[in-house]
Amino acid sequence: MGKTITRTATMRKVRKRTAKTVRTMLQHEYPYPHEHSQHAVLAVIAVTVFFIFSDNLHIVLHKLDTNIKWWSIYGFLLGFFYFFSSPFLSSTIQPSYSNFSRWYVGWLLIAAVYHLPSFQSMGVDMRMNLSLFLTLFLASVLVLALFHIGFLALWYLGFAARLAGKRPEILTILQNSAVLSIACCAFYSHCGNQAPEQPGIFQRQRSVFDDLPKWFAGLKNVHLAKEQMCTEWLGPVGTAADYPVFSKWALYGERVCNDACVGGPTDIISPVYSLWATFIGLYIANYVVERSIGWALTHPPLESKNGLQKITATAPDFLDMVPWYSGTSADLFKTAFDLLVSVTLFLGRFDMRTMQAAMTQANQHKKDDGFLYDHFSKRTDLWFDFMADTGDGGNSTYSVARLLAQPLLRVGKAELPRGDLLIIGGDLAYPNPSTYSYERRLFQPFEYALQPPSWYKPEHIAVTKPELPEGVDSLENFGGPQCFAIPGNHDWFDGLDTFMRYICHRSWLGGWLLPQQKSYFALRLPQGWWVFGLDQALHGDIDIFQFKYFTDIVTEHVGENDSVILVTHEPNWLLDWYWDSGTGRNVTHFVEDHLKGRCRLRIAGDLHNYMRHKFVSGSPTSIEHLIVNGSGGAFLHPTHVFGGFNKFQDGVYEKKFAYPSLKESEQIAWGNILKFRKKNWRFDVIGGLVYFILVFSMFPQCELDQVLREDTMWGHMWEFGATIGRAFLDMLEHSYVSVSGALMLALLSVLFVPVKVSRSKRIVIGLLHFSAHLTSAIAFMILLEIGIETCVRHGLLGTSGYHSLYSFYHTKEGEHFPDPTGLRARIEYWTMGFYPACVKYLMAAFDVPEVMAVTRSNICKSGMDSLPRGFVLAYYTSVFLYYWVFSTPVVSLVFGSYLYASINWFHLHFDEAFSSLRIANYKSFNRFYINADGDLHVYTLAVDKVPKEWALDPEWESEQTSNENLPSYKRNCPSQWTPVGNVRDRFSRVRVIDEFVIPKNRSKMSIAATEEGVANSIRSNGLHQDDPTVMALNRLKEKVSKDAEAGIDRGNGGLHSLATPHESDWTRSSDFAETSEKNSSVVHNSKIHIKMFDYSGESDTSSSSC
Repeated sequence: MGKTITRTATMRKVRKRTAKTVRTMLQHEYPYPHEHSQHAVLAVIAVTVFFIFSDNLHIVLHKLDTNIKWWSIYGFLLGFFYFFSSPFLSSTIQPSYSNFSRWYVGWLLIAAVYHLPSFQSMGVDMRMNLSLFLTLFLASVLVLALFHIGFLALWYLGFAARLAGKRPEILTILQNSAVLSIACCAFYSHCGNQAPEQPGIFQRQRSVFDDLPKWFAGLKNVHLAKEQMCTEWLGPVGTAADYPVFSKWALYGERVCNDACVGGPTDIISPVYSLWATFIGLYIANYVVERSIGWALTHPPLESKNGLQKITATAPDFLDMVPWYSGTSADLFKTAFDLLVSVTLFLGRFDMRTMQAAMTQANQHKKDDGFLYDHFSKRTDLWFDFMADTGDGGNSTYSVARLLAQPLLRVGKAELPRGDLLIIGGDLAYPNPSTYSYERRLFQPFEYALQPPSWYKPEHIAVTKPELPEGVDSLENFGGPQCFAIPGNHDWFDGLDTFMRYICHRSWLGGWLLPQQKSYFALRLPQGWWVFGLDQALHGDIDIFQFKYFTDIVTEHVGENDSVILVTHEPNWLLDWYWDSGTGRNVTHFVEDHLKGRCRLRIAGDLHNYMRHKFVSGSPTSIEHLIVNGSGGAFLHPTHVFGGFNKFQDGVYEKKFAYPSLKESEQIAWGNILKFRKKNWRFDVIGGLVYFILVFSMFPQCELDQVLREDTMWGHMWEFGATIGRAFLDMLEHSYVSVSGALMLALLSVLFVPVKVSRSKRIVIGLLHFSAHLTSAIAFMILLEIGIETCVRHGLLGTSGYHSLYSFYHTKEGEHFPDPTGLRARIEYWTMGFYPACVKYLMAAFDVPEVMAVTRSNICKSGMDSLPRGFVLAYYTSVFLYYWVFSTPVVSLVFGSYLYASINWFHLHFDEAFSSLRIANYKSFNRFYINADGDLHVYTLAVDKVPKEWALDPEWESEQTSNENLPSYKRNCPSQWTPVGNVRDRFSRVRVIDEFVIPKNRSKMSIAATEEGVANSIRSNGLHQDDPTVMALNRLKEKVSKDAEAGIDRGNGGLHSLATPHESDWTRSSDFAETSEKNSSVVHNSKIHIKMFDYSGESDTSSSSC
């Protein structure tokens, strides 16, 4: 009995361990593969190319159409259809906008090309093939739909396998119908529907390859292979006598013979019909086998307790970078709405920070206020990390989180242990703080990087924090990594609700413990170091309650020799310089008047790059190092627009490092011209509609004689420009819709220009941007009209009414596809005329150019008012379908060029110009180390190229299997996924790009710089020892020396506030005053101007008269 229980328990552990080896996803239905459809597409393309190559290459070599007019139209059509579909060429075949766009492009391109000349010379009857395709397509859809309905009925009655209950996707049926119809049309185009009465009928009397050079003689064998394929491999399958049951349900081939044929119609079944029926039968058989026995048995579903099915995840389900220019994203509209509500409702009226302060006051009897944490202060040293602006693309976020989770990073000769503390500097998820964005864009990548405890439940609400693991009695004894985070502006879009629920009321972010209870905090670290995490909300500053809290912390806990790291979300030093504004006044007041030089480092995110600036000279309360590092996962921001920054809070700074470099940043901006539409194809919805509204009232252009009459290229171009001008004037005189759209676009273009430049420059730049769009919209409207007019004048369009394609096919159908049994008449009778009507109107709807040309001709002859409203609607719909294809690449090109010019020429739109590129590369984070001496070592680690392909890490899987109860932070390989492809190493090519040390106490070089600066100033200005200025400087020198002997740190350059502001040694009088300017601390009298106390140890002295 005991052995049985032990064996059962062991089996349970094995099953549990196996289930945990990979993450399992629950789905209601087992996925059905689409590989067969893709293989069919490739096969059809290959056979079609073979036919064209074998049958028509000699014609292409013998005859080239040199008519520049038609080749220009071909080039224009193919070029713009390529540009329109280029973002979707590499996408997989799946139900999506990209798949829709492929079929959309194929439909309109074929409908346009078959009206153009030159294809007849290649032996391809486009009109017959197109009409045959539509007939076969509609028949295939009907047959396959009836089959699926019947198969579902069998499943419902219990006569089919359970997997039959999964309804097929409609798009899959349409796709397969299109593929097999194209295959039949390719066969008909090159083999025909002939039923030969005698052998050798397909053989040509004289090979056209005989006239070609000898090195083309090998092509003759290719032609013979094609002939054999038509006659034997895919040829007729038999006669009516061979299939008496199906003889009344088949079409027959047309009789072809060398001599006079005797007798009536042939009884040989049509080879095209045979091929179509074969494809339909193969599809049905393949579907039944896969759903019943074959694929279903080799891929059995794994039933779980709740009836769902488990499948193994072989790759992470990461979200892509946020499409900021999507015209179809509900998230972006929600973001805009939340921002509007937050600014108008919460800002200045309801502030979650005020609520937190009130709750703290109400719980004063508790020892822990939820703001101050000192459990790290008892350690002798500490490693900790900083990252910001994460939660965008899954690849980039996971790449950074995975590096943060590694127990040890070996970078060159350095070995950097994982930080015991992780600080996140805001903007935890994009584009808005919602349950979906936090779960999928933040928590999921971090859980993949470092798994939470096995007993942790995500839905659990932490009422009393910290919720420590069993056996741990305090935070001091917790051995795992911990995380603190401040909110950013994106986290405030919902009034901080999601941030409070997920950060302040959850206990784990992946494998990082979340002790944090409020949105701002103070951390006491070893050796007198502090971290102040400030919550700046949406207006870039702290509120008065937060200000009071931190000032109390400074007064009661921070020592005179302590050092503070200030963490904010917004880098006010860069943004205030860029926008020429002043924000964060409370933060500035707190740093200058309360920290008084003890703020050694300020670090922030918000800008998604890395830049470090070091203090050179100026105010004694200036911060030593300013770091912005918002490269935790969000899209990249430029660095070159901030290259001119050098002043902040009365201090002078120099740039020490920028990542990417300023030159790289400028080069990256070129992507707006080359890749804007590929990265932002959803912008089509906005751009296409805007352009169509601009030219809506200009359709049709009936007076194009002058453009077409010119014989020279320059004449065509001149008249084309004049036509654009006339169309614009006509719009101003007679249009309402287009003028309203143009005025609205002009206004939006001006308002879109940032307020960084003057109002006049904004108007000029905005109007130039608007003019480029308006000119492009009108130009491509006229090009479309010229193409239609050219085809109409040559009799290729608008000559046979709306149903010209059906009329053509109806006459050719009986000739090439004999129907001696009356199958067509029976189908028409049984469907009460519905089937032929469907074919007729399907052909009319497919032939968009014909509808457009016929309606346009009627409008030009009789006016718009003479047509019924339905015909007018059909005209504008047909115009819109083609104008959409032409306009969307152009509007993206114009807008992308505007962004490039703005960011590189005027340093405008740094946010808009780089969010459009959605760059996941150039990611970085900071790793800090406080050693036993109290020095702070700062490392900036970066990944230039983020992996895009991931696979299950076998070492992680092995550790999971061997010791499932071991906490993830104690594992050697804590991350589930490892990069594959071009980036294979475990650490994703991480490197240290910047490294520096901030000493515990400012070095004596600062004191030496003070004394040397005084001496140099006295000597250079020829002053005497009894001069009031010299006496004041000597008093300052003595004070600094005494402070140094007493061990009192006076800040940068030896200048620290000597006491309270009322007791300062800096006095003001008519002859001697201390003046704080924007860029430095200076000493003035009536004769000299001395700038002194350079932090680098070298005094900078200059003189001038006041």
